Amino acid sequence: MTPFSTVTGRAYPLPLDNVDTDLIIRAEHLKTVTRSGLGRFAFQALRADTANVFDDPGFAGAPILLALANFGCGSSREHAAWALTDLGIRAVVAVSFSDIFASNAFKNGIAAITLAPQAVVALIDAAGDHAITVDLEQQLVRSGNGHSFPFAMDPFRRECLLAGQDEIALTLKSEAAISAFEVVRKDWAA
Repeated sequence: MTPFSTVTGRAYPLPLDNVDTDLIIRAEHLKTVTRSGLGRFAFQALRADTANVFDDPGFAGAPILLALANFGCGSSREHAAWALTDLGIRAVVAVSFSDIFASNAFKNGIAAITLAPQAVVALIDAAGDHAITVDLEQQLVRSGNGHSFPFAMDPFRRECLLAGQDEIALTLKSEAAISAFEVVRKDWAA
């Protein structure tokens, strides 16, 4: 994973509650086991509308997505996080998240930031004209028009994101100790 310290840029404003994983990526795109190429299918149902933010050149490559309550609800498909990552999303700021989506986001290097409803609405309003910054070190979300909102995050997830380490990388850091244990365990079994 790429370390996450601070991300600044445009933010896709998605002022919707209950954005489910089927809206993020439809079921017909779940046949792949690779993570690349899914971004083009992200929010496909919304892209049918010619005035959608995901095809607006002004938001192309935006690293942040802003949404309301219960983001990522629905099925547990990890493909939703894969699609967002492939779209270039590094952080999703919302009022609340589905637990499974928040876990999948973390495992794929996406910071799931929870803020109060009025803070998210202020950021959505600012997103049309101002850059947004998600600062994981200071635990702040700021907008170019002067808004600043502190957030809390699980310390383990925060440290992993800052270091760019997923659970596999954490396990591999203990590879020597694991190998030594396996040798001892093999001797016990003999």
